[in-house]
Amino acid sequence: MMDEPYMRASVSALLSLASIFAVSAVQLYAQRAAAPAGDPLPDAPGKATVLKLCGTCHSANIVAGRGSTREQWSEVIASMIGRGAKGTDAEFAQVTDYLAKNFPPKPAGPAAPARRTGGFSMGPNDKQVVDPEAAARGKTIYVTECVTCHGPLARGPSGPLPENQKGADLVRSEVVLHDRYGSTLGPFFKKGHPMQSGAASSNLTGTQVADLSHYLHQRVYDTLRGGAYSKVLNVVTGDPKAGEAYFNGAGKCSQCHSPTGDLAGIARKYDPPTLQTKFLFPETAAFGRGRGGPNNNKPVIVTVTPAGGAPVKGTLEKIDDFNVSLRDSAGEYHSWKRTPDLKVEQDDPYAEHHALLDQYTDKNMHDIVAYLETLK
Repeated sequence: MMDEPYMRASVSALLSLASIFAVSAVQLYAQRAAAPAGDPLPDAPGKATVLKLCGTCHSANIVAGRGSTREQWSEVIASMIGRGAKGTDAEFAQVTDYLAKNFPPKPAGPAAPARRTGGFSMGPNDKQVVDPEAAARGKTIYVTECVTCHGPLARGPSGPLPENQKGADLVRSEVVLHDRYGSTLGPFFKKGHPMQSGAASSNLTGTQVADLSHYLHQRVYDTLRGGAYSKVLNVVTGDPKAGEAYFNGAGKCSQCHSPTGDLAGIARKYDPPTLQTKFLFPETAAFGRGRGGPNNNKPVIVTVTPAGGAPVKGTLEKIDDFNVSLRDSAGEYHSWKRTPDLKVEQDDPYAEHHALLDQYTDKNMHDIVAYLETLK
């Protein structure tokens, strides 16, 4: 469907993704029989599905004390999926509906203390929430117009095709990964792109583009859970010598890290899949060959300067397109609405790692893992 450059790091599968990206899970009540007196979960459509998908691992008490928007609950559900929760798309949609209707945002009150998440962080602030019905419509369009070149799983063609018909792996396409409800797919199709029926891609309606967006994002998210692409594979397939050369050369890793210093013996601490996750996404918590160790993540320091006001500096709590908040050195919480005259400066200790995600090739990534695995 599209011949745009692939995203060169396995971001979608680690989004890992790993992906990826995990937040504090919804904690729901473990219950296999009738609800006891004082059950904090209201009797409403979807409760049985909530108990089925979430109740075997978590307690409901924390849910009764919080409220979130539908989008925020969707992010929590996505994190559960990324961490191994099993269920169908329809079931997860029921869970989201139940939580959004029965635990909406609470009235504004005094600022709450910072919520600790054990080293996990939220994913992108604008993460697309898949509508299963729209994705089903998008699948029909995909099968009609795209499947021959891009394959049944949107991972590229599964059989031999002429070079001019070998479509991109859409799960790793930058156009798809950057798209939100058709925001990049729409302009791409307007430029003209071959389709199976021979129709002009520029004639796709906005609704059709949005449906395709939901379907393709569904394929991306499927790589984060129980699909064929979520199984941990043998990642030690690279060349350790090439990895060492990249570490000391183009990757500039040696400017901050040393195989005889902070990385000494790292292969004894972490298995290869965890090593890969840690150098791609260093903020994520990781559990190694043993019990793991303390979370030593460095915080993001932010300085906010209001128009005509004094700058305020502290540890970043949250930032998105609308708000930014921090906690200063005295523990005081500050929050601002983002406006054109509000200056926000971030000092992110992992900025270089984030920048490299757009530069790594698959070979670079595998070579680095192979090299790190030698540091025993």
